[in-house]
Amino acid sequence: MQSDEQRVVIVTGAARGIGRGHALEFARQGYAVVVNDLGAEVDGTGGSTGPAGEVVDEIRALGGQAVANGDDVSDFAAAEQLVRSTIDRFGRVDVLVNNAGILRDRMLVNMSEEEWDAVIRVHLKGTFAPLRHAAAYWREEHRAGRPVDARVINTTSSSGIYGNQGQANYGAAKAGIAAFTVITAMELGRYGVTVNAVAPAALTRMTENLRPDRERPDPDAFDPSAADNIAPLVVWLAGPAAREVTGRVFNVRGGMISVAEGWQAGPGVDKGARWTVEELDDVLPGLVAKAAPNADQRGIRPAAG
Repeated sequence: MQSDEQRVVIVTGAARGIGRGHALEFARQGYAVVVNDLGAEVDGTGGSTGPAGEVVDEIRALGGQAVANGDDVSDFAAAEQLVRSTIDRFGRVDVLVNNAGILRDRMLVNMSEEEWDAVIRVHLKGTFAPLRHAAAYWREEHRAGRPVDARVINTTSSSGIYGNQGQANYGAAKAGIAAFTVITAMELGRYGVTVNAVAPAALTRMTENLRPDRERPDPDAFDPSAADNIAPLVVWLAGPAAREVTGRVFNVRGGMISVAEGWQAGPGVDKGARWTVEELDDVLPGLVAKAAPNADQRGIRPAAG
């Protein structure tokens, strides 16, 4: 059992890339870490507990506490086991970082049903299921009169909140995660839980093929594409200074952090009565002309997180 002061974090998809960076930074900041990962390939096939165990070894070498976990977060019962085993092992869970994901990129006209279902399952259900069970635990703690100061950090993507060709499945899942973040923040605040999301851009196994011609940076220089650049923001969102921050999505790449601003009503008109189709010929083109262009038309090139 850890001391009463030590906070416990579950990081899903924590064996490599961005998730590994999260796990290590949490350990450096004194958290006990549950390193959850199936050890699968980028497309979700295969599996191995080895990579998660390697991260645990790294954390223990730093003097920290960590355990590996191979539960499938996209399986409802397995996600419950992940949360329950964490509580059984450490006596509590304070932070959940939903980071697990896969890619099955394909243009829509060539995308198979399986490619759609697999990505939606891992990203969207794999975010819902662990949070559903963690939220139930925190609600019971709150109802029992025990103080709850919990944090959830989900992982969305610029592909979901701005759009990116060839990623209809991935982008749809990530857009869903952004909406899920906003809604669950509304629901869970009463129990002492904040819910935020990050849209990271970094060079990982999932994104390295998107830029095969990328020049490798000087090893002694700051690399804005490094996967571990994302972790400080995530760990900050888990900390005491972020207690009043909830329902937000943050873009992060290298040293750049910005607050993403979601859908909002733009130019509009109210006739005060039912429109005819013919009347809209004179109204809608003008409204669209006044509206801000889509993100990619402003020169913002989405990068998968």
